[in-house]
Amino acid sequence: MSVTSFNLVLASASPRRLDLLRQIGIEPVACLAADLDETPKPVELPRELAKRLALAKALACLEPARALLPDQRFLVLAADTVVAAGRRILPKAETPDQAEACLDVLSGRSHRVFTAMCIATSDGTTRQRLVETRVTMKRLSAEERQAYLASGEWQGKAGGYAIQGRAAAFVSDLSGSYSGVVGLPLYETAQMLAGFGPIKSGSS
Repeated sequence: MSVTSFNLVLASASPRRLDLLRQIGIEPVACLAADLDETPKPVELPRELAKRLALAKALACLEPARALLPDQRFLVLAADTVVAAGRRILPKAETPDQAEACLDVLSGRSHRVFTAMCIATSDGTTRQRLVETRVTMKRLSAEERQAYLASGEWQGKAGGYAIQGRAAAFVSDLSGSYSGVVGLPLYETAQMLAGFGPIKSGSS
């Protein structure tokens, strides 16, 4: 009996998420980025924001994926990562001031990173999953903060830091998914994709 395989479209322009997929041997046929307003709604909780944006990204890329892969079965994989201190949602830092404010909040305390994944099928069915990771950052000295800000590594990063880069030296404890903090929880993503069937290689 033949098993139907799927093309995979990654609903992200993030090179980190693409690299993570490749790490587990998955090559999407295309990467499509959704242009969304990611502003949290009033009193929206961090986990709900991550889930809402992951779903919105997947749905926004459905029609472009259908145009790219007419009459083919495909999956659209989207993800969104939110860094939160308590109920406070930290921004994706775009300026040094934003990044410094994030480091002020995170220094010497624990925070949570919520990464939501959403898979949308070519017929519009969706499945979602949320992964929560607890990260503890050591108390940062003024010199460490300034050196990190000067590196520019924080640009566009949720919470103003990249755990896969220099900020790895700041993390004293992590409970949950390391790859989820980077941007895509690999175990959970692999399990979700396996539930649909084999994925075609994007390089074939």
